[in-house]
Amino acid sequence: MSEVIESATQPPPATAWRKTLLLLTAYLGFISLGLPDTVAGVAWPSVRNSFSLPQDHFGLVFIALGCGYCTSSFLGGGLMSRWGVGTLLTGSSLLVCVAMFGFASAPVWSLFVACAVIWGLGSGGIDSALNSYASTYFSTRHVNWLHACYSVGATVGPLLMTAMIVNRGSWRTGYVLVAVVLLLMSCLFLATRQWWQQPATTDSDPTAKPVGLLGTLRDPLVQLSIVVFFLYTGLEFTVGQWCYTILTESRNVPAKTAGMFAGAYFGAIGVGRVVLGMVADRIGLDRMVRCSLLTAFCGTLMLTVRSPVGVGLAGVLLTGLGLACVFPCLMARTPQRLGATKAAHAIGFQVSAAMLGVALFPGAAGIAARQSGLETIPLIAIALSSLLFLMHEWLIRRGLRSTRPAATVS
Repeated sequence: MSEVIESATQPPPATAWRKTLLLLTAYLGFISLGLPDTVAGVAWPSVRNSFSLPQDHFGLVFIALGCGYCTSSFLGGGLMSRWGVGTLLTGSSLLVCVAMFGFASAPVWSLFVACAVIWGLGSGGIDSALNSYASTYFSTRHVNWLHACYSVGATVGPLLMTAMIVNRGSWRTGYVLVAVVLLLMSCLFLATRQWWQQPATTDSDPTAKPVGLLGTLRDPLVQLSIVVFFLYTGLEFTVGQWCYTILTESRNVPAKTAGMFAGAYFGAIGVGRVVLGMVADRIGLDRMVRCSLLTAFCGTLMLTVRSPVGVGLAGVLLTGLGLACVFPCLMARTPQRLGATKAAHAIGFQVSAAMLGVALFPGAAGIAARQSGLETIPLIAIALSSLLFLMHEWLIRRGLRSTRPAATVS
């Protein structure tokens, strides 16, 4: 653990055990971030019946979630500057905790939707704060592993909610358990609040001053980064949300097999982050992302093959493996590419753009599928992967023209 925090600009001196505890807290924080994100789909049939709702009302939850998330993540850099990372993590975790208790006790549908806004505000704050701190002070390997922990939370959430519905007959109890986990996480963030303090100076120049929100947003590199994150999550979730439907309804793959490969897609992302995170520094972050995006492109090409079915199934897995380390490597590269004076704001913009990609692209793909058939979606995936690769190449070339000091020693 001696290399837990690797940075040219170190945070205030801390003992080895304190550094290790910070890293473990960050791992738990990413698990807690993923935990509530996937329980909604499992709980929805029961929630719908409880409030006597039509099927399409489920979208209101994610609209409300997206509004809260984009707001807090977009403002994340300013909130961290004003309150500090530890305070933002504590308050954001408490907001998610309150939202989960609110879901569990909401007597009417309107209050349930209002709690989704609170959930988004808290999740956006946690995401921007953890990613900002980790990408600046943790090695690339740990940044990849931290994002793999998100996959752990996203896997445990549905299992927990399913167990409560099957064994207790109550979706509300499932939300209570998630709320308790977030409450414990809030206590841990509170106990370590002072340890997350960021250094007063930035970059290698002690006279450098942090750049404001609008100043950061005007940077062409920041704008390109926003587009890259928007396209990345659009591709990841378009494939992830639609592969099961494509396989079962368009290619007559048995539901059990299709479900296994849909789950394996996200599993490949999680496993890939663990394995590839160990070699990302040696290969180089830009080169690693470039190779990964080419792999994902090949996967989307294979996904278009209807027969033999096995080619399309392999394409699902290859796409997931290709996308595995892209998000964490891009995050780890942000302070190096932009400098620490802009990194906090930029990371907030990036996670906000990522949420917009999740919200917009799968829905747009569904509209296209309704008009032209399900096989249109793999073509959309190819277009997204191609555009994502080109935009990342543009980002690299623009970055090479800049003379920014690296904020993290890889």
